[in-house]
Amino acid sequence: MTTQTAENVAEVIDLEVNLPKTGDVIVSDISLKLYPGKILGLVGESGSGKTTTGTALLGYARTGAAISAGEIFVAGHDIRAMNLVEVRKIRGITIGYVPQDPSSALNPAIRIGKQLQELLDLHNIGDPAERIERIKEILPEVGLPNDDEFLRRYPHQLSGGQVQRVALAMVFLPRPKVLVLDEPTTGLDVTTQDMVLQTLDELCERFQVAALYVSHDLAVVGTISDEIAVMFDGQIVEMGPAAEVFGNPKNDYTKALLAAVPKLSDPTVSEYGEVETPTDFILEVSDLDVYYGKTQVVSGVSFGLANQEIMALVGESGSGKTTISRCVAGIHRQWDGDITLDGESLAKRARQRSAKQRERIQYIFQNPYQSLNPRLRIETILRRPLELFGIAKGKAAKARAAELLDLVQLDAGILKMRSNRLSGGERQRVAIARALAVEPEVLVCDEITSALDVSIQAAIVELLNDIKAKQGISMLFVTHDLALARSIADRIMVLQYGQVVEQGSAAQVLDHPKQQYTKELLSHTPTLDQYRI
Repeated sequence: MTTQTAENVAEVIDLEVNLPKTGDVIVSDISLKLYPGKILGLVGESGSGKTTTGTALLGYARTGAAISAGEIFVAGHDIRAMNLVEVRKIRGITIGYVPQDPSSALNPAIRIGKQLQELLDLHNIGDPAERIERIKEILPEVGLPNDDEFLRRYPHQLSGGQVQRVALAMVFLPRPKVLVLDEPTTGLDVTTQDMVLQTLDELCERFQVAALYVSHDLAVVGTISDEIAVMFDGQIVEMGPAAEVFGNPKNDYTKALLAAVPKLSDPTVSEYGEVETPTDFILEVSDLDVYYGKTQVVSGVSFGLANQEIMALVGESGSGKTTISRCVAGIHRQWDGDITLDGESLAKRARQRSAKQRERIQYIFQNPYQSLNPRLRIETILRRPLELFGIAKGKAAKARAAELLDLVQLDAGILKMRSNRLSGGERQRVAIARALAVEPEVLVCDEITSALDVSIQAAIVELLNDIKAKQGISMLFVTHDLALARSIADRIMVLQYGQVVEQGSAAQVLDHPKQQYTKELLSHTPTLDQYRI
């Protein structure tokens, strides 16, 4: 018998999900309620059971798992009492789902308008004329044009933010009662993310949709949620109004998560004040123009990186952050201008640079799931640069690999493991260790914490600061997160449309920005500062 009331539109009671083959329990004792027009934020680290809980509302468990106990009610439907055919009939129309990568839900070979029409066709909503009318009504609601030109576009012709908005249009089109969103803004720059969050909030209120927002980003969840549930090891350890959970947390785990979140109000780590700037540079970029084919994407960029300095490159997607960093590392070769290392000009391609120059500049990629070969053992991954540059071989290389793991605070026991057995945070530490193997003087870090949990992100930031102090390394740190930049950077360079908008000490740029674009970036950055007590 359901305890669902007129007030709540969805309810989970004592949910348990397990692995039938082993009997291991993934989540247990999960109880929560969703209310019309309200958003419940579900937060926790990777592996805490957030996504498992969210997809259970749709009557779904991942391969190898099963909903083993509890009750699930959605808009009057007893999900556990329904067969698969019955559950599928309400998915998409009564309860909607937005995945972490909405682009994966769009068919790249079908135009946007056609995909929206197919959704209404599938659920037999309205006649052809009514379907077109509904599509043209929903697109402006999510901030998209509804003209024929836009409807004829393919997914690859849209920006990341537009893809997210199309995903929202698709999920709101059938007017669902309940919505599950699984990390829908991960990887978006702060401006696009802010627009998507505002759109979501407005639509939930306007159509009185009850939403469960799953995320590891506490600042985002704090921005959009009415209530918050914190998960740890498959259980909810704290739940209540956002102001109560984030403003006056009771659970030690919640307190630890909040303490790990970088804040715009925190002191900068910069050794420079608001006026002083370094003059002795190890790396200098002068009048850099960068091209992709015939299209110019970076114009007239100049800056210097001092010894033992961390400089953050910040800006929206497409601002040129990663492109500039790839030119510095010799990965992208279509550029004009001058890049010097200790006054010596660098060739455009890494393979045209001397071995010593390649040693001195190392690059850490954004995604450790792609940058580490899953077929190789960690020892092999770490030994390769040592042997390639003639630094160490045999037993000496193995011993050095163990030292590198110790440097990034990993146990030498993982040397025999393959990377697919490691967590995201562990993989990124291995990637850092590999970059440090040749004792570089400049480390280029490209969004290396963007997909990591806040506690792991904080640990990586602490690790990089420790490496900077011990090894005397300079770093270019690419990020779209201004609060993160504040927690690690000595100086910050703000980029827009491939040009430098503003640069200076972290304190100067973030506390006293001179340019309107920098001010707008700051205003769009999600923060937990409103919950500080």
